[in-house]
Amino acid sequence: MSSRYLLGALCAVVTITIWAGWLVVMRVGMANHLAVVDLIALRFAVAGIVMVPVIVRRGWALDQLGPTGFAAIAIGGGAAYTLAVGAGLSFAPVLHASAFTQGVLPLTTAIMAVIVLKERLTAWRRIGIVLIIAGAVMIAGLGPGDFGGRESIGQAIFLSATFLWAAYTVALRKARLDGLHATAIACVASLIVYIPIYLALFGPRILAAPWHELGWQGLYQGVLTGVVSLVLFGRAVALLGASAAGAFIALGPVIATLLAIPILHEWPAAEEWIGIVVISVGVYLASGGPLPRRS
Repeated sequence: MSSRYLLGALCAVVTITIWAGWLVVMRVGMANHLAVVDLIALRFAVAGIVMVPVIVRRGWALDQLGPTGFAAIAIGGGAAYTLAVGAGLSFAPVLHASAFTQGVLPLTTAIMAVIVLKERLTAWRRIGIVLIIAGAVMIAGLGPGDFGGRESIGQAIFLSATFLWAAYTVALRKARLDGLHATAIACVASLIVYIPIYLALFGPRILAAPWHELGWQGLYQGVLTGVVSLVLFGRAVALLGASAAGAFIALGPVIATLLAIPILHEWPAAEEWIGIVVISVGVYLASGGPLPRRS
């Protein structure tokens, strides 16, 4: 197994571990003192300020990205994607968010990479994508009764969010932009656009939340999710390619389920263990993991 694949896989897995906690942390904030719009303001106020020096030093990369690529980076990696996921969480539970974003993202990213980047999907990678979606459905426990009504609104919003993130991933790969620079563009653009709109509509109401909650939410949302995870994911895209790196996102439901064992003392049911195995195999195949050669 090549060191390039191992390093790319490590960057992707650490990214997805941070994201697995992000959905839960976001839902906790929504259940306490902070609305979706408050959490997004906190995330990009912190991440944007941290990333300003990068933009000052390296600029907006418009020559590399072009207008379309710049929009894909700023929207897909910025406040719009986060706002879409947060809006979906207002209608559907975290498990559905995991299945309909992380479970479907490898498919939407692969489709966009084939169209825009002309990436070739081997038969094994196609099989891997099918296994990922099947495993995500198993872990989420989705059945015919879970479609329709209020939750379907959230599911539709989650699916739309996957196209925003797929556009970010493909633009990142096409422009060969490094993860730090792409993260800075997305975060500072959101700081400039989203924060003034938020302040105009809601004022300083976020300051009414307890300071300890603002502190740990700002650390997780702004630093870990807004900066560290995006830089690592950009590195994974550079090492593995757009669709291969995108495949690792499907490990989100797996990691969340495994983290629930030591943290929440929740042991997965039999179908969830099957889903974990199915997704893990699917991710390996869809990410282009080395396979035995025929003699």
